[in-house]
Amino acid sequence: MYEEKAGELAGKIWEALNEGGKLTGKELKKATKARSEKDLYLGLGWLLREGKLDIVEVEKDIEVALKA
Repeated sequence: MYEEKAGELAGKIWEALNEGGKLTGKELKKATKARSEKDLYLGLGWLLREGKLDIVEVEKDIEVALKA
């Protein structure tokens, strides 16, 4: 169940970043309509494991972009 959910969220995150460029965690949560931060991080972890993201910590949030 979690594998399917993680893959689905990873796809939504990738699409949002592909369209919007660099986004914060809050912006990504809104763009993907993730129910919780836990769900968002599940999808981010999938894409990080595949080496597709650059993530930086910015104040109390993160900034995420697709690797060039």
